[in-house]
This record gives sequence, C-alpha cells and structure tokens, in this order.
Amino acid sequence: MKIYVGNLTEYMTEEALKEAFEAFGEVESVKIIKNRFNERSKGFGFVEMPSNSEADKAIKALNGNIVDKKPIKVNHADSGGKKKKKPFRRRSY
Repeated sequence: MKIYVGNLTEYMTEEALKEAFEAFGEVESVKIIKNRFNERSKGFGFVEMPSNSEADKAIKALNGNIVDKKPIKVNHADSGGKKKKKPFRRRSY
C-alpha cells in the first residue's frame, strides 16, 4: 500500500522516515519529493508497505504526530494517477 506523508521539514531524511514506519512493519520503499533545482525537500513524500494491515496501523498511529516540531499528515496515497486536464477553450468575444 502506498502512503502519503505530508508537512515534512526540509531536513527530514528518507532514512529517518523509514525508521518511523518500520516500527509498524516492513517498509518496501521511501521517497521524499525534492525540488530538482536545489535538492531541498518539497515537504512531502511516499512510503510503500506490502501489508495493508500494517500500513493502516502506521497511518492511524503517525497521522498528526509531531516530527521536527511539525505535525505530519499521513494517509492513503491517491491511486488514481494523474488527473485529467480540462480542455483548452478559447474565449469568444
């Protein structure tokens, strides 16, 4: 199950995030999204856990917890993929 983790500080590392989730079960992967120009964290990331029950426990336990003086947001990641763009319409005058 893919889990969204938001409101992260720019100093959060993937290793520290993995350790937080490993307390609830096996972690397949951790990815903190970074700005491609300066390599700073954008403040969110994703964690993948193979067991849905372990992932649900981690979500319930970690959502709202204070990490680096900020409450993090943890919930199921949207599995819908990219959203459709609205078609471009010209204005008629």
